[in-house]
Amino acid sequence: MKLLKLVRDDTNIDFLKWRGWAFAISLVLMAASVGLVATKGLNFGVDFIGGQMIRATFTQSATAPVTELRETVGSLGYGDPTIQRFGAENQVSIRMKLPEGADKNPELANAMAEKITSKLKADHPDVRIDGVDSVSGKVSEELFGKGVLALLAAMAGVSIYIWFRFEWQFGVGAIWSLVHDVTLTFGLFSLTGWEFDLNIIAALLTIIGYSLNDTVVIYDRIRENLMKFRKMEMASLLNLSVNETLSRTVMTSVSISLPLIVLVLFGPDVIFGFSMAMAFGIVVGTYSSIYQAAPILIWLKVGSHSFVPTDEGTGSKAERIGADFGAQP
Repeated sequence: MKLLKLVRDDTNIDFLKWRGWAFAISLVLMAASVGLVATKGLNFGVDFIGGQMIRATFTQSATAPVTELRETVGSLGYGDPTIQRFGAENQVSIRMKLPEGADKNPELANAMAEKITSKLKADHPDVRIDGVDSVSGKVSEELFGKGVLALLAAMAGVSIYIWFRFEWQFGVGAIWSLVHDVTLTFGLFSLTGWEFDLNIIAALLTIIGYSLNDTVVIYDRIRENLMKFRKMEMASLLNLSVNETLSRTVMTSVSISLPLIVLVLFGPDVIFGFSMAMAFGIVVGTYSSIYQAAPILIWLKVGSHSFVPTDEGTGSKAERIGADFGAQP
């Protein structure tokens, strides 16, 4: 049986030919994303701005009337609720933003919860209120702060690892591609107004891991080729390295994207934002590994000399190269 190949073995695409345009487009998109976040902002979820969650079970129904609930709760004047199935098909969670002034006056939040639960019981006699939970503004600020710190720590750890694994220029290239991916994802959520909550932070951390993995594979092949083809022009060597790893890159991206597309189209609302962030992140992560992480090495003056030990650094540098590569055939 013939194996399926999405990329032919003799593929030779001149990716570096368009590196100038790719960088220009990326810079424009990143600037636009920063501008959108600064002016329009993000549609923060209850996790980050505080809010209230009411859990309910419809004891006489096989499934919860989500559409009717959205209309019922929305008519109370507290804004649009976020309603998701919670556990069984007849269980839901209703999330609402806290009314203004609730941080200083908790009675406002209690009054809102009482009004919503009373309306639910009046319109749906079989409803059972399982719990009412509130997230204060202070707690939500802590969650947001810790989420941002997690993103920064992940990117810093990545750059430090690649710095020691390769050379400092590779670390700069990796951190640049990660900043590129995260910035564009922020811009997407600001542009669309999709809810930005802890699920999106989890998606961003996953995107960082995926983008790093793809970048390291390409960087490892670049380093091997730098030692093998010492006289090859840098742009040609980068093209060769990207083409040699292209089959793996495409197969990984496609295999991850297919289930994400299914989740975006048919998945539950509770993970829509996560699925969209992941699907978008896979696309920009693959793009940045090829058109950001690799070409930036040219501007950072990486060449075959980058992995040649000098007399002054024979001790530590030579030992590290020997440990990384071993004996070459």
